Amino acid sequence: MAMDILLIEDDAVIGKAVHQGLTEADHQCRWVTEGKTGLEQARSQRFDAVVLDLLLPGVPGLELLEHIRKEGNQTPVLILTALGSVDDRVTGLRKGGDDYLVKPFAMAELLARIEALQRRSARPSPVLQAGDLHLDLSTRRVNSGGVEIDLTPTEFSILEMLMRHVGQVVTRKMICEALWESDWEGTTNVIEVHINRLRGKLQRGTREHLIHTVRGRGYALRTP
Repeated sequence: MAMDILLIEDDAVIGKAVHQGLTEADHQCRWVTEGKTGLEQARSQRFDAVVLDLLLPGVPGLELLEHIRKEGNQTPVLILTALGSVDDRVTGLRKGGDDYLVKPFAMAELLARIEALQRRSARPSPVLQAGDLHLDLSTRRVNSGGVEIDLTPTEFSILEMLMRHVGQVVTRKMICEALWESDWEGTTNVIEVHINRLRGKLQRGTREHLIHTVRGRGYALRTP
């Protein structure tokens, strides 16, 4: 499937070769040669993928990548650079890169990696939904009606379990064994503390009572 790709590369020889290779592979390619213009393009237009050099004039590649990720832009980014140390690779991936290819490179490999990014991004988004409540498993974000709700890792995991069983009772034993991989102790109130905090946060975000206590059994998430 043809893709619309943004190429941000200041080296004229490499940029021309990549642009030609992508075009010959039936992709649309927008080529810019410096970071500021690349950032503007990434913000103003939706692309299927970005091929990003790191050593750019104006706005450096890593800074550009940080900007778009902080703004919520999840376009797949393949970093294409001469910086090939392990530390460079780790930094690039942790800053938000989806793949990393070191120069010099084979055009066939670049195309294959872009196609792999396309296949991964085409998969359904791992988002759980219950009414206006959305839980994104990939970004670990929760929001209701567009308003983000900040949860601790434990609260997130409990909510995930409840949302996977909407309308059904989730027992304290199920929660305990899933979160801590330990045997259920009926006398502990740790789960109740986490549930109460989670319930309060959700009520502030949704103004609805979503988590219900089922006496003697556990909890159930019910949407209005």
